[in-house]
Amino acid sequence: MMVERIQALLQAGDWVGAAAMLAPLVEGPRSHPSLIYNYGKVLIELGRFPEAILQLKRVTEVAPGHDAAWFELGRAALGVEDFETAFTAFSRALTLVPNDADARRNLGRVALRLGRYDIARRAWRAFPGDPEAALALYRVAAETGDPEAEAMRVALLETHPDRAAVLKTLVRVSKGSFPMNL
Repeated sequence: MMVERIQALLQAGDWVGAAAMLAPLVEGPRSHPSLIYNYGKVLIELGRFPEAILQLKRVTEVAPGHDAAWFELGRAALGVEDFETAFTAFSRALTLVPNDADARRNLGRVALRLGRYDIARRAWRAFPGDPEAALALYRVAAETGDPEAEAMRVALLETHPDRAAVLKTLVRVSKGSFPMNL
């Protein structure tokens, strides 16, 4: 009966109600990882990222192969701008499920943010033709001094569907010399 009630709350998006029901069930050291995981996800939905991180770390400690817990830990870490934890979490999620496009995309974002350009390049190359990937790959090329960066910049200016995103990326990699004549 309680499991069905929790499921109904989760499906309805009643995060406050779900948190109230799950909190006492995850207090003990022998709580089931699926309950802790769901509580962590609910805490993310409530914007309570530090608490979510604690719960999701508990899951990954007792069930290190729980790929979804690693992914959600990455999401929670992004909520508090803990990019190192997010990087580790998305890396682990991707190791467990190599074809997880969401984990790969998030790893690419975090690696770019941390300046881990080789990892960012590998992550974003999995998305050929993707507008966000094109921007990320250009940024990696520009930041690492890749000779292809200039051709990539020209291609972005000519073909990218989001002109504002292109300009934002150009400013990020301009290193103080943003070209005024595009």
